[in-house]
Amino acid sequence: MVTKRGIAITALALALGASALIAQTATSGPSATSAQASPQTKTPAKSKASTSKTTAKIPAKAVPAPAPAAPAKVEPAKGSADLEAVLDQLDKASSDFKSTEAEFVWEQYQKVVDETDTQKGKIYFVRRDKDNTNMAANIVEPDKKDLTFAEGKLRFYQPRIDQVTEYDAGKNKGEVETFLVLGFGGRGHDLPKSFNLKFAGYETVDGVKTAKLELDPKAQKVKSTFAQIILWVDTARGVSLKQQFIEPSGDYRLAKYSNFKMNGKISDEVFKLKTTSKTKIVKQQ
Repeated sequence: MVTKRGIAITALALALGASALIAQTATSGPSATSAQASPQTKTPAKSKASTSKTTAKIPAKAVPAPAPAAPAKVEPAKGSADLEAVLDQLDKASSDFKSTEAEFVWEQYQKVVDETDTQKGKIYFVRRDKDNTNMAANIVEPDKKDLTFAEGKLRFYQPRIDQVTEYDAGKNKGEVETFLVLGFGGRGHDLPKSFNLKFAGYETVDGVKTAKLELDPKAQKVKSTFAQIILWVDTARGVSLKQQFIEPSGDYRLAKYSNFKMNGKISDEVFKLKTTSKTKIVKQQ
């Protein structure tokens, strides 16, 4: 269930990248004010067959494990000159970035129970101006949930219990919006302000050549939540095809993005939650 600490971590995750933000909030389930948690798709990390959790009295149905993916093509890094070239490319892509939408698969691995939660959906980013980016995510599997970040507020809607949990970034709005674009249209040379960077070479992801960047947070409050962040960035478009947020506990969040649509028109309605007249609003500080 979502606790006050969970919401705070969610906001921090937002300040570190949209994928981690959404995965943290979405996999937390309903608020502590609700009576029952939403189901998640659970997959044993080392099992030969995956299973999906269902409602009570309905036995879980085993499904064949997916075939192993072909190993990614990796080109080793050559040094700091390569890192500088990558940051320059991201700066250029950022100057051309206006919006993007993509499909996603989010995997939350929990080391203690050795399980992986999987969620699927669609994500949207629109740059309103230099310092103002809006984000929306629609989770469609295994349980419908919607998130938005606009006007400095993170809103998380759970239609199943008809409740919105709201977090106001307040005085941290500037920091949140700076990190919101991590891997989604952000400037390359903004990264060293908050992270120690390592360029780990080029790697092919879904047939696209990406720059693999390893980010170690400089701020202790960030490092206590995420020990390391790894981005696989398409430098030509300035978007992440894959992101991994590694926690000190060994848990991690892996986000995969595909089917990008760049700089198209995205309706303002995407960033408005479709609530009802009876929706309960829970505000967290």
